[in-house]
Amino acid sequence: MSTDENTPPEPDRPAAPAPTPSAEPGRPVEPAAAAPASAEQTGRQRLAAGLWPPRVSRAQLIVALLLFVLGLGLAIQVRHNSDSSALRGARQEDLVRILDELDGRTKRLEDEKQKLVDQRKELESSSNQADEARKQTVEKERQLGILAGTVAAQGPGITLKVTDAKGQVQSDKLLDTIQELRAAGAEAIQINGVRVVAGSYFSDEGGGVAIDGKKITQPYEFQVIGKPQDLEPALNIPGGVIQTLEKEQATATVVRSTKIVVDALRAAKQPDYARSSSS
Repeated sequence: MSTDENTPPEPDRPAAPAPTPSAEPGRPVEPAAAAPASAEQTGRQRLAAGLWPPRVSRAQLIVALLLFVLGLGLAIQVRHNSDSSALRGARQEDLVRILDELDGRTKRLEDEKQKLVDQRKELESSSNQADEARKQTVEKERQLGILAGTVAAQGPGITLKVTDAKGQVQSDKLLDTIQELRAAGAEAIQINGVRVVAGSYFSDEGGGVAIDGKKITQPYEFQVIGKPQDLEPALNIPGGVIQTLEKEQATATVVRSTKIVVDALRAAKQPDYARSSSS
């Protein structure tokens, strides 16, 4: 037997590691290659790919559109309510005064109703109904004459003076003032010597305002007969006449009086075609 067969085999030696390139002097060592993407990054990529582009069904699109319209409508309604509320932010005493004014208007209507009921009872119970009817007719004629401006009137009330140095107050502001005074129970009104009645109209005219074609200039002075305790608060409510005039850079002052004289008269106009239907 040969010597080579009796010699035991040599054990396997581990392979020598590959030589690492040494850095040359003055040259930085290049970083190792980036590791492959982790499982977490791959999952995010899969999630993004699943969400975009979005896959929306027709039912989901209709529901989203309805919710958008509903939300837009609610936003518009809330904004409208907050903008149109003239009493928003009003002080407690202002709110109490407004309630008092409403109570005063209700009381005036109830008094007028009671007065009409009493007149009917007097007509029904009077022994001489003809004389009673004539008496009430004369009284009604006097009242209608005051409203129509054909007779002079006097009584308690207020004087409202509006000074408009910059000429910003136009006819619509004066008309709003008249409407507010009437709502507060004004019974007779005249402005700068012009009687204001139910058929009066206001128009703008160069340098001033015209009432029924008669030009008036500032300062505008209102003589108003009515209950002062109702008239003055009606002008001073939040967002009311006084604040509106002040926004136009005008000055408005109110003075109560126990005697206001409204003596500007209007000619009684006879109707051309209307006739009384009573026989």
